[in-house]
Amino acid sequence: MTRTPVEPVTVRLPRGGLLAFAGGSIGMGVWITVPGLLLLYFLTDVLAVAPLVAGFALLAPKIADVVLHPFVGHFSDAQRARQGNRLALMLAACMLPVAFAALFSVPGGLHGTTAAIWVAAVFVLGNLLFAAYQVPYLATPADLAIGYHERTRLMSFRMVVLTVGILVSGVLAPSLVGGDNPTRTGYVVMGATLAAGMLAAMLVGIDGVRRLGTAAGMPANPAPPRLRGVRVLLGSLRDPQYRPLVTAYLLTGTATHLVLAAAPYYATYELGRSGLTTVLIAAFLAPALLATPVWLAVTRRIGKQRGLLLAQAVFAAGCLVVALGHRVPLAVLIAVVSVLGVAFAALQLLYFAMLPDVVAASAGRDIADAGSYTGVWTAADSAGGAIGPYLYAACLAIGGFVGSSGDDIQQSASALDAVRYGFGLVPAVLLVAALVIQRRYTLDGGARA
Repeated sequence: MTRTPVEPVTVRLPRGGLLAFAGGSIGMGVWITVPGLLLLYFLTDVLAVAPLVAGFALLAPKIADVVLHPFVGHFSDAQRARQGNRLALMLAACMLPVAFAALFSVPGGLHGTTAAIWVAAVFVLGNLLFAAYQVPYLATPADLAIGYHERTRLMSFRMVVLTVGILVSGVLAPSLVGGDNPTRTGYVVMGATLAAGMLAAMLVGIDGVRRLGTAAGMPANPAPPRLRGVRVLLGSLRDPQYRPLVTAYLLTGTATHLVLAAAPYYATYELGRSGLTTVLIAAFLAPALLATPVWLAVTRRIGKQRGLLLAQAVFAAGCLVVALGHRVPLAVLIAVVSVLGVAFAALQLLYFAMLPDVVAASAGRDIADAGSYTGVWTAADSAGGAIGPYLYAACLAIGGFVGSSGDDIQQSASALDAVRYGFGLVPAVLLVAALVIQRRYTLDGGARA
């Protein structure tokens, strides 16, 4: 039996505060996008790291995240209880741009496995700083005294600006590293340039959280007991609404991060030009800017759940077309990638709009759990960000793909098949699985007045 939460809250958030809050997503978008887009390729084709080693260098830091993020959420809840907000933790996290720059500034003497160790170590630190910002940031919709539709409106602002950040960084990063001829120096320049933008955006986001808290109010909460993060983690996995939502989100995040990691390989080895990476990323992300307001209107009529199921189905179908590769005219491929971008807009908007609905509807818990629940959520996000590239690296390894340091190496036919099928078929399977699991979510029964 489906049910939709009924909440009397009618506070409408000011547009200026919404824009400032959403501005923080630009910095988060850079961290989400650029390592996911370029780091695997950077390791295999610039630093000469074997595909499986490169995949593990990206996977290991995320394993640590799965353990640490719920505790970051618990710490955030404790800070919220003591200080009335989570801003101090977000300010401390503003060291993230330094880690981002270091991620691509691998010392010149390191190649192969030693370079992979450097990247993995810096990635651990960066992901921890990312969690320290992202967990309190995403807890904001649940912290504020706002209702069902206003949460979606808040997250729609975030989604549009996040897409701008992903689009700009996704287009700039491949260009800054050298376009068709990426270089090690180019990666250093790219890292330093985008780090500066990250810092500015993160500070704007902190100001936005403060302004929204002032406008809507944040109900006071008692301090969570010690080790509550562990209990919330275990309890959340028993929550009949949270469990399918976060599991489907994990599968979806795995698929979308895989697509990002695979894009440079698909452009280089399937389409024949590394420079087409920028075209694919732009085609994927630009439609999301226009699609987000449309999805906001659609879900007001049919509900978030039905909108999400529709987007999952569209994304899976599009991936099957992309798996055909060069057999499809380039213009058609780009059009299909644009359709994937439209679906991606809904995936990003609706998952994050439904998360605070689950927190608000959870009987027997107070809002102080928002950080702990969000910590579990970002752990799943982090896991998907690692599993996706690792799955693609495994596909490359199975196909016999050979890493290089810029040398022109002829890849085998099986390696080229792995490039194509890993980019298309694997994400399609993941999205179908996400759709099946998402159908178990019953909190949102459909349209609302």
